[in-house]
Amino acid sequence: MSSRPEVPPSPRAEPFPGPPASVRSSLIRLQEDLRRADDSLVRLLGSWRPDGHEEPGQFVEFWEGREAQARRLYELEYGARTSLLGFQSGANTVAPVPSTLADSEEAAPEEQEAAGAREADAEPPLRKDGNPHAAYRVVVDRAFLTEPAALRALDERLAAGHQVRVVDQPLIKLLIADEETAMVQLEAGRSMVLGPPLVRLAVELFESVWQRSRPYLREDGDLDPTDRRLLQLMLSGLTDAATAHQLGTSPRTVQRRLRALMDAASVSSRVQLGWYAMRNNWV
Repeated sequence: MSSRPEVPPSPRAEPFPGPPASVRSSLIRLQEDLRRADDSLVRLLGSWRPDGHEEPGQFVEFWEGREAQARRLYELEYGARTSLLGFQSGANTVAPVPSTLADSEEAAPEEQEAAGAREADAEPPLRKDGNPHAAYRVVVDRAFLTEPAALRALDERLAAGHQVRVVDQPLIKLLIADEETAMVQLEAGRSMVLGPPLVRLAVELFESVWQRSRPYLREDGDLDPTDRRLLQLMLSGLTDAATAHQLGTSPRTVQRRLRALMDAASVSSRVQLGWYAMRNNWV
């Protein structure tokens, strides 16, 4: 009786592996370190007061109220000579995002209403292209990406030549001019302006976060710009509904495009898609 030849099993595509456990642990530790450093700086600045040996206002100035904060922010930004470093977070009541855009009068009605309700106490508005003499480096967080017109504001920053990066953990609101003066918002109605040598604390915090952030819409990638934007929002943790609102589409379309990207990357989950996107310079 003749035996049938054995038929080798058909090859199967191996699923794309997720990030190793050691990498995930390292990322979690880094995020925790950044959060603790952020919290420590806010606590330090919130509790620090001149002890009488320094001339008042020599190292620290306090600014109360939205109008005063907005004016001081404007002075710092447009008085800078060489560089501006900043964190942008959500709920920007001092300088509302729509007020920083070109042709803001053509914004959506809900954006005009939100901006108008806040701009009365927050003048002068910042120009969309910023200080033409200073090099900008800006880090935004997840909360900022949910702000009305945030994506358009970031597009305008990129068009003006600003470097923009994204982090997942919440940020304090911070602006550093020429690495000589820093403005830190402690709460909605109160900010602190630091001069040397305390400004070094803010600069070191910024550089630490910058090194651990990821570029916003990396231009040297080989992905469609719309898909890069979609991945950027997904990696920042926005829900499908919030992503759809920012992109002006529907949650179903977001899900369909993400499914197409997962198929293109030969992965089976969004976690794997995010890992693949980071490794292959998609975002």
